[in-house]
Amino acid sequence: MARFPVHTLESAPEASRPTLREVEARFGIIPNLAAAMATSPVLIQSFLGIFDKVHGGSFTEQQIQTVLLTDAVTNGCAWAVALHSALGLQAGLDPADVDAMRAGRSPADKTLGALSTLARSLIEKRGRLDDEEIERFLAAGFYKDLVLEVITIVAASTITNYTGSVTNPPLEAALQEYAWNG
Repeated sequence: MARFPVHTLESAPEASRPTLREVEARFGIIPNLAAAMATSPVLIQSFLGIFDKVHGGSFTEQQIQTVLLTDAVTNGCAWAVALHSALGLQAGLDPADVDAMRAGRSPADKTLGALSTLARSLIEKRGRLDDEEIERFLAAGFYKDLVLEVITIVAASTITNYTGSVTNPPLEAALQEYAWNG
């Protein structure tokens, strides 16, 4: 049962409606999590802004989905795990890598594995990375600016992960095959 309303354009607070219209225009639907976020105009507006930055950054969609799926699993957000499993596969991630991340492991691919490991460490260690963790990330072919960009992706996904855990929106029918129970 949802703890918070899953808004429609008509039921959402007036200040949330323009952002929900934008979400619907981009995706063709209003995902249940975004509809729950609309309870707070500040949250839904912030969500869209930070995700625009994330998806307009330096990483490929496969790399972004790797971080987002890792974060969803690490934060234990079932709705986000289902979504990012589907989006990761759609972006071309290897199904074995998606399965590994859903099980809390890093992908076998060296680059994606470095991203996943760094993202998990950031969450688990609350940002307190040691030099060795940063060096392993850099050794995978990344640069220091990308360590900071991963922090942006982690921040964006934390918004959705925490919101999903607090609001508990229902999982859309299209995501049912990716349902995750932790």
